[in-house]
Amino acid sequence: MFRFHSARTWTARFMILVALFGLTCGPKRDPGDAQGVRFVDITVQAGVGFRHVHGGSGQKYFVETMGAGCAFFDYDGDGDLDLYAVNGAPLPEFVGNETPTNKLYRNNGDGTFTDVTERAAVGDTGYGTGCATGDYDNDGDLDLYVTNYGPNLLYRNNGDGTFTDVTERAAVGDSHWGAGCAFLDYDNDGDLDLYVANYLDYSLDDPRIDLIPYIVDYHGTRASDLKTYPHPHNFNDAPDRLYRNNGDETFTDVADVAGVANTAGKSLGVVVTDYDDDGDPDLYVANDMVGNFLYRNNGDGTFTDVGLISGVGYNENGQEEGGMGVDAGDYDNDGWMDLIVTNFQHETYTLYRNNGDGTFTDVSFASGTGRVTRPYLGWGVGFFDYNNDGHSDLFAANGHVQDNIERLDGSTSYPQRNLLFHNNGDGTFADASLKSGDGMRLVKSSRGTAFGDYDNDGDVDLFVLNSNERADLLRNDGGNRNNYLTVRTVGTVSNRDGIGARVKVVSGRLRQMKEVRSGSSYLSQNDLRVHFGLGSCSTVDTLMIRWPSGTVQVLTDIPVNRVWTVTEQAGP
Repeated sequence: MFRFHSARTWTARFMILVALFGLTCGPKRDPGDAQGVRFVDITVQAGVGFRHVHGGSGQKYFVETMGAGCAFFDYDGDGDLDLYAVNGAPLPEFVGNETPTNKLYRNNGDGTFTDVTERAAVGDTGYGTGCATGDYDNDGDLDLYVTNYGPNLLYRNNGDGTFTDVTERAAVGDSHWGAGCAFLDYDNDGDLDLYVANYLDYSLDDPRIDLIPYIVDYHGTRASDLKTYPHPHNFNDAPDRLYRNNGDETFTDVADVAGVANTAGKSLGVVVTDYDDDGDPDLYVANDMVGNFLYRNNGDGTFTDVGLISGVGYNENGQEEGGMGVDAGDYDNDGWMDLIVTNFQHETYTLYRNNGDGTFTDVSFASGTGRVTRPYLGWGVGFFDYNNDGHSDLFAANGHVQDNIERLDGSTSYPQRNLLFHNNGDGTFADASLKSGDGMRLVKSSRGTAFGDYDNDGDVDLFVLNSNERADLLRNDGGNRNNYLTVRTVGTVSNRDGIGARVKVVSGRLRQMKEVRSGSSYLSQNDLRVHFGLGSCSTVDTLMIRWPSGTVQVLTDIPVNRVWTVTEQAGP
């Protein structure tokens, strides 16, 4: 066991360990078919009956457009991923037979789920948007935070299958239009803090519906007869929040002091990542039609926005984009976290390669993703190795915001097909969507997406929340034909979940790095366990974890095709 305090030391010693082990195996490559992996829609047979309701009645309230997020998380600690789905609420003049609520589905361990919302007491009826999970009180079970158009909620996990709403006591019930959120230990003091992105200063009493008086639609109807949802430029931004954990189950909002209050953004997606590998968690925030923020953690309780100078505030042409979902991942296996942002139609889903010197390069077109994504409007997004070949692939959930867009633009539609990109291992991606099963051919207006191995069979599955219709649980069939290792971290000096830990593995020729992370994609939460595809490698030569506390833990010669729980070892 070692204790390292510099990125250079961490990287150098890791590479020395790499050199000590034989390079005898590597990924299986089959870019054309991605080894026959298929995503299968098993929502109905799995017992997941969730249907999102945006609450609209034709009045074009802006909140109807944004959809909501979802979560894979093990709320009852039984080793199986459960599901949480966030719902909307009735808006003025809405007509419906029942009140929509958020839903919690318990994983039965046999591929099916049971709705336990009522017993668990997490069925909020507010206008929900996003969610994130983390053990904020370090008691050994995962708590749940939910953002709303209206007051947000913090649910404390009681450890008996139920939750308690502790929002008021914890002082985290911000009432702005909440969007992405994430637990993080920004000050590395051993307990989880909370970042909340807010979108717009918007009121149902002032909807500012847009009318299009100067276009005739494709059916010959004058567009002055059409209502469309308003543009985000019609409204002011709303301040973001950073809540510091006081260690007594209460929080203090330190956004202004920390420099992340956001005075010029319209924030949606957020991802926490240590992009400069200095041991402190940084924040990347996607803004809608405003430059994105990259908040570099200064290590003293403050942040500096380096989005512009680092090259991730705008695209390669210096243009702001309609940022929605975000994720971070080392897609080229060079040891540095890269970034992906989903954007509006006619914009790329912008892929930023980390240059390792504090700057990034927009490689959207060079990677092959830019041309494919331009016709779509993107939301949930994630780096994940769907075929376990040791290279992070990409998924993006798509769907337009204007439900009558076909009458204004014949080149697109409101429901859209989602996209799956296969990583070719050479810095480029191939569109594998239509080769990857019926689950990738669904055409809906998708929003939040969560990634996780819900059936514990060794490959990563997807849960996609769709606006104003049924959600989709997409089972990965065939990804486990290659080997894998899943790592669950348990902190002792660090926060209990090990959120913020950086995990590196060496297996033959494969060198990979991932982070334990709360919140990302679009308003959603992925499995907190980190999953590594290993191709044909039958052993992990080296597993190294840098914990948020600074402790570095090394394990060697680890068997594969299982979940390894690693507990932080304290001391030098």
